[in-house]
Amino acid sequence: MPAEPELRAGRPRASSRQTLAEAACELFLERGYHATSVADITRRAGVSRSSFFNYFSAKGDVFWAAFDERLDRAVGALDAGREAVPDALAGALSQFAPDSLALAVVNAETMGIGDELAREAALRQARLADAVARRLRHDGMDALRSRIAGAAYAAAVLAAVWSWARDGAGRSPLAPAVRHALALVPELAPTGDQGRPQPLT
Repeated sequence: MPAEPELRAGRPRASSRQTLAEAACELFLERGYHATSVADITRRAGVSRSSFFNYFSAKGDVFWAAFDERLDRAVGALDAGREAVPDALAGALSQFAPDSLALAVVNAETMGIGDELAREAALRQARLADAVARRLRHDGMDALRSRIAGAAYAAAVLAAVWSWARDGAGRSPLAPAVRHALALVPELAPTGDQGRPQPLT
C-alpha cells in the first residue's frame, strides 16, 4: 500500500485541503496573490510544503480544485451519454458549495488575480466546450453546429458560476442558475430531426 501523504496530526485529508485553501485565500486578501508564496500558505495552515503539493499542483489550483472535480464529473457524464446535455452539466454542479473560487470571483481585484482568473476560466471553458461538442457529434449533430453549441453551453456554465458567486454564493444552489443560463442558449438544431439537441427546459 502506498504511504499516506503527510498531514497535520489528527486532521483528515479533505479537511487539510480545505484548511490550505482557507489559509491561501486569507493571505491573498491580505497581501495579494502575487505577494503570497506557497511557503506563506503552508506556514499559515500549519502544514509542510509537501502537504500542499499533495492537494495542489500550483498556487492557482487553490481556486480551482473543487470546480475541477465537478468538471471531471461533467465530462464523464457527457461521455457516458445517459443524460441530456443540460442535465449532465447541471447535475455535475448540483453540490458545488461556496469555496475559494467564489471568493476569488468576488475579490479578484483585491487579490490581484483578474487576468489569471480569466485565463484559467477560459481553459476550463474550452475543455467543457470540447466535451459537449463531442457528445453532440455522437448524437448526430454536424461538426460545425456541435462546436458552436459546445462553446455556447460551456460559456453559459461559466457565466452562471460567475453570476452565482457575485450574487452571494450559498444563498441558493448553483444547479438552478446553470439550468437558467443553459436555457438562454439558442437552439442550434439541424434542419432535420437527426441530431436535434435535447430541450433545455
